Amino acid sequence: MELIEEAFRKLYPDKEFKLNGILNYSGRFSDYNANGRFNKYNNTIEINLSKKWRKIDKDIQIGMIQALMLKLFKDRVDSFYVDLYNNFIRNLHIAVPKDNIDPTLEKSFERMNDLYFYGQIEKPNLEFGTKSFAKLGSYNYKTDTISISTIFKNNEELMDFVMYHEILHKKHKFKGTIKTYHHTAAFKREERAFEDFDGMENKLRKFARNQRIKSFIFD
Repeated sequence: MELIEEAFRKLYPDKEFKLNGILNYSGRFSDYNANGRFNKYNNTIEINLSKKWRKIDKDIQIGMIQALMLKLFKDRVDSFYVDLYNNFIRNLHIAVPKDNIDPTLEKSFERMNDLYFYGQIEKPNLEFGTKSFAKLGSYNYKTDTISISTIFKNNEELMDFVMYHEILHKKHKFKGTIKTYHHTAAFKREERAFEDFDGMENKLRKFARNQRIKSFIFD
């Protein structure tokens, strides 16, 4: 049985499988990334996976495909396999190599880790991203990487504030199975533990706005 068909039948045991399924393993994706498309006119679902997925247990692959199906179909169904997949993603950081660590961001991470987390958070990969004024930072669960916008390269105070937020994402990961929640109530409570949180939020917004204006004028 095709993997897509098997995932569908396990997700919808009372429904007949009438889809045209296309499954691709591609080298274009970063590790463990995937996407899916559903064309309702020809009833085709296409699932594209990174090549890393080839070596992963079939039940976890089924869970990942089911998670994509639920997003594509805008549906909510409890699934043991989606639970398996989410648990796999939550724990990927254990096996991911930590060989991409920018020294400036490493110092920021260590400051925040020591000050707010008693040095207990495992160091992830740390990299500067693009010169973004909207996406100031991010944490990638699949590559265990914190990425910070380059606009903070010369602003240690705000770099630390954004770093703290992303460390919280690494600590709390995400909740839920079908629909995932990243900014949970527990996350938001701990986020506000940052010293002068409201003042720093205002300072961050003003800085990002001013940097955008400067870039528009001089670029």
